Amino acid sequence: MSIRHFIAAAFTVLSLAAPTAWAAVEANQASQAELETVKGIGPGLSGKIIAARQQSSFKDWSDLVDRVGGVGPGNAARFSQAGLTVAGAAYSAPAAAPAERAAKPAPEPQAKAKADPKAAQR
Repeated sequence: MSIRHFIAAAFTVLSLAAPTAWAAVEANQASQAELETVKGIGPGLSGKIIAARQQSSFKDWSDLVDRVGGVGPGNAARFSQAGLTVAGAAYSAPAAAPAERAAKPAPEPQAKAKADPKAAQR
């Protein structure tokens, strides 16, 4: 086999494998084996995802984060980047809630030091 044939065969194999390597894995439909193809999801976490999914399908990413222990916003972002979707959507971090401004009274100025009693007698 010549080097040209080898390179052509390699490109053919890679072009056929590439679409499946980058295909999205839907959390609501994937098997345990499919979930484990997502980088960072092992047997323990895939089992938790499937157990939570058996109760009801995940509505969105925040639902998955709330119901599956071990998945927080950081892991959700990583899993999404690795191809996991929930209800067909990629993860997007929730918008930060504006800080509530508590109506705190302004600090009162420090009380003036007591006058020197001797100065008052002068």
